[in-house]
Amino acid sequence: MIERPQAGERAILVSLDTGQPDWSDSNEEFGLLAKSAGLVQLQSFEGSLRRPHPATFAGSGKVSAIAMACQQHNASVVVFNHALTPAQERNLEQAIHCRVIDRVSLILDIFARRAKSHEGKLQVELAQLQYLSTRLVRGWTHLERQKGGIGLRGPGETQLETDRRLLGLRVKSLKAQIERVKRQRQTQRQGRVRNGALAVSLVGYTNAGKSTLFNALTNENAYAADQLFATLDTTSRRLYLPLGGYAILSDTVGFIRSLPYSLIAAFRATLEESAEANLLLHVIDVSHSDWIEQSRVVDKILEEIGAGQTAKISVMNKIDVAGGMPGLERDEYGRISRIFVSAKQRLGLELIRQALSETCQMLNDKMEFVSPQ
Repeated sequence: MIERPQAGERAILVSLDTGQPDWSDSNEEFGLLAKSAGLVQLQSFEGSLRRPHPATFAGSGKVSAIAMACQQHNASVVVFNHALTPAQERNLEQAIHCRVIDRVSLILDIFARRAKSHEGKLQVELAQLQYLSTRLVRGWTHLERQKGGIGLRGPGETQLETDRRLLGLRVKSLKAQIERVKRQRQTQRQGRVRNGALAVSLVGYTNAGKSTLFNALTNENAYAADQLFATLDTTSRRLYLPLGGYAILSDTVGFIRSLPYSLIAAFRATLEESAEANLLLHVIDVSHSDWIEQSRVVDKILEEIGAGQTAKISVMNKIDVAGGMPGLERDEYGRISRIFVSAKQRLGLELIRQALSETCQMLNDKMEFVSPQ
């Protein structure tokens, strides 16, 4: 079995077209993910694949070429832009003689780098352990040997059984701690409701400009960068409105296509901030060529976390790049449905405040607010 180092920076990237319609965008995203993870790209392998090989995902010829590239470049990790089974990951490491990770592991690593708060670190560790548990079942044959011992292991207990048991205990502890965080958030939300505050969450595809917009609206300095998953920890601030009253604006983690379910499950306590909001501001990067599909990805994940029916306004961001002008659109009921802004250039921000004021006024008047189509 190949020794698995704690981290690898010199990377070979592998992205194969298996016939999926969004492969080109996924491939571009893969490069950005690798950059966000701090990997130094030595070489990339692309190509078409009629069907994944059950043992190694890629065909034998491609695996041999990757192995040669690893040796030539002295690579420390090979990253696949695909979800690999534990057996595929193990077989590839044996054939390539280099550490192998998949897209899920790459995203988990980025999340681990970005988590700063105690809550964020808990959620990332839970997602990592839940992902690792599948590797213990099928991928790690070297752990199946019997190894008796004193203390943690019982007589005759295998290393695999010990690791699985200890992992289960840690997962249980993490879930209990996250549940306490969830109750604290519920208490905070109840306090906001009593104070009549409008709860607003910024949601959107990763790198759509949510944190830049959050900073522009609240005059804060939350971390914002032109990279995927720059923001991981939820930040909330009070935003006073032109017509009186205030909103609690929350910046949340960005979404991405093929987001691992374990991450969605682990971050459910944080994502519930969106599900419990009065209003969602769906930030969309209109300068991106695939912004329509990105919007669909966000809508799908919102459905999964129970926020699909929450009132929503689309904030069409980066009009300075796309060549647009600030403005707004209303639906057939006269409610604001779209706002065109540039968070970076601070264009159209007053239109967002106007929309929040109108929404707050509706709630205060006890009018039913239905999400625009």
